[in-house]
Amino acid sequence: MKTNTLGLPIKETEKLIEDLNTLLSNFQVYYQNLRGLHWNIRGKRFFDLHLKFEELYNDSQVKIDMIAERVLTLGGTPLHTFSDYLEHNRLKIGKNISKDVEAVQLVIESLTDLLKVEREILNASDAIDDEGTNSMMSDFIKEQEKTIWMLKAWMEEEI
Repeated sequence: MKTNTLGLPIKETEKLIEDLNTLLSNFQVYYQNLRGLHWNIRGKRFFDLHLKFEELYNDSQVKIDMIAERVLTLGGTPLHTFSDYLEHNRLKIGKNISKDVEAVQLVIESLTDLLKVEREILNASDAIDDEGTNSMMSDFIKEQEKTIWMLKAWMEEEI
């Protein structure tokens, strides 16, 4: 089996790069959704949610950079056009959402969909002993599961 400089199998790593680019695209859509929610939220919970959405989009911006850098580390090229993002997107696109419950529900759904992609990547990276990607996905999953739990608590829903 041919391996790259990192000692990872080339063919499997190429597939992993594709999957990471899918995650990158979905995070870009998630980020833009959060910006829209931050700008358009209205109502009595405005101050709390305005700040929360800002916190979430700042966090997603950091993760976007981490994913792109992982793609580069593995020898790939990160996707970087809006057309690429939309082509690889699996998330619902939120437009003109200003109601608190609808906004939080969109975030929960987006995080749930991101978790699916991240778990696919985690399984693939684990299969080739790619600890760098494993560690990143594990960290993302742990944080997002906690965020979902907190948002579900805000919605007064069970996990």
